[in-house]
Amino acid sequence: MRVFVTGASGYIASAVIPELQQAGHEVVGLARSEKSAAVVEALGAEVRRGDLSDLDNLREAAAGADAVVHLAFDHASIAVGKFAEAAAADLTVVRTFGEVLAGTGKTLIGVGATPTGDPDHDPAINANPRSVVSREIAGLTERGVRTILVAVPSVTHSSRDTTGFVPQLIRIARATGVSGYLGEGTNRWPAAHVLDIGRLYRLALDKAPAGAQLYGAAEEGIPVRHIAEAIGRRLGIDTKSIPADSAAEHFATFPFMALDLTMSSAGTRELLNWEPSHPGLLADLEEGHYFTTG
Repeated sequence: MRVFVTGASGYIASAVIPELQQAGHEVVGLARSEKSAAVVEALGAEVRRGDLSDLDNLREAAAGADAVVHLAFDHASIAVGKFAEAAAADLTVVRTFGEVLAGTGKTLIGVGATPTGDPDHDPAINANPRSVVSREIAGLTERGVRTILVAVPSVTHSSRDTTGFVPQLIRIARATGVSGYLGEGTNRWPAAHVLDIGRLYRLALDKAPAGAQLYGAAEEGIPVRHIAEAIGRRLGIDTKSIPADSAAEHFATFPFMALDLTMSSAGTRELLNWEPSHPGLLADLEEGHYFTTG
């Protein structure tokens, strides 16, 4: 297939694009700058210049592709309190792809999950402003698009990870001298190695049925206290619970500290014969690469 990838110079794409190419697919990656274009070229993909605000460019790229893998999102807006605005912009992009792909049977793979009726998981899904985008993608199935949603775990780790949950916790620990967690630290985060996620996307494109909801957790849920303890050991600092009255200040740059979410990938593994093979999160932390820079 000819596959158009947004967010092509990003972290997840760095694992997805090589997997697609190894499977024989031709990849075209969206790049908004010379720096991004150089990254996409280094991955061996064709570069299409532009950004997500140029809807005509997106329409043309989608029309010329057999599949669209939409990985781009304005993550920087989350840090400045504009999560809802970023989600609204993303919704416009997905609707643009929908206009082009409707009735074609072509593939659109997006990031996210839709509610399932599970009272333990749906509140977290519904609280995420991006859920409106997931619903939009899922709805395109009825309009003749082969839609696939991939729920990417909260922690997608590797030696390439510089901006995810773990690097942010390490930066806070270094700045405060404490590797902290909330309460008893029993809230959980699902995790997977980025290379396992890359393989999942390839299997999704090649094998998943229209309307598939895939879950990419290699580890269903790791207690945050265990993550904090691993960080504390590596940095040689204390690990402790941060009191509720100072937590907002302590974790000011990281709004997800209280997130408690598990993610089972049993159905995904059975459907696609996906078996994660790379190190788990705690083993990856012990390898030390997260701690080689200040």
